[in-house]
Amino acid sequence: MSKIGNPTFTTQMIARDVLDLRKVVAEWRQEAKTVALVPTMGAIHAGHLSLISEAKSRCDRVIASVFVNPTQFDEGEDLDAYPANEEEDVRELASVGTDLVFCPNRKDIYPEGFSTIISVSGLTAGLCGPFRPGHFDGVVTVVAKLFLQSLPDIAIFGEKDYQQLLVIRQLAKDLNIPVEIVGAPIVREEDGLAMSSRNRHLSKKERLIAPEIYRILKMVSERIIIKPNDCELICRVAREKLIEKGFEAVDYITICHAETLQPLSALNCPARIFVAARLGQARLIDNLPIN
Repeated sequence: MSKIGNPTFTTQMIARDVLDLRKVVAEWRQEAKTVALVPTMGAIHAGHLSLISEAKSRCDRVIASVFVNPTQFDEGEDLDAYPANEEEDVRELASVGTDLVFCPNRKDIYPEGFSTIISVSGLTAGLCGPFRPGHFDGVVTVVAKLFLQSLPDIAIFGEKDYQQLLVIRQLAKDLNIPVEIVGAPIVREEDGLAMSSRNRHLSKKERLIAPEIYRILKMVSERIIIKPNDCELICRVAREKLIEKGFEAVDYITICHAETLQPLSALNCPARIFVAARLGQARLIDNLPIN
């Protein structure tokens, strides 16, 4: 167990391995405390901090994990370029009252000889699944490990990664993992851009273009209410507008069932609009419920 060197946060604990993590959780359990987990890959921003606040409103103690998971990166993605600054991340997490930060290294999560991969089918077949092969296997495998390592009562995930949220709910349900999966609302910049560590890859020019993704989501939401049978046409127009605004490619913009993620041709059930578009070095994703 270690502590932050910055004297402002000397009470903030950091667990470096599973034994330290479980020791602290066992002490909390002896005190009948409830425990929440907020998994992160670091590069902490206000969106992450909102998840901590949500966790603190629901449980007595909050753990945040900081681990850049190599198995959820595609072959074409640069794992080494992912922004990582542990001291800054822990300081941010401590500032909002996180009780424990779990910072394992790769060999603690994937020891020599590790050969187990968990896969969730169905929900991963569309949206980001075809564009990031193997990504969700990496996500659910590491999340399952974090659940078993920390044994939380609840775990908080942001709705920006809405497909991931549903996949993890399915994981917990299918494997009878006794943890409640809570989705927290998307946190946005003043201009509407969903907060993400990926936004750091945007140039100044690209950052001015990026909020168009949210404006076009809202446009789709407004038009589909007026013409609920025109999902495909409205999304096709929205794709063209994204390209016109400066996005280099649009992986998808589609309206899906809010629970099954099946694409809809007509709005006849609870639904969300999903988009993934590429701008410079960043692949931006966002979604919006249709009210």
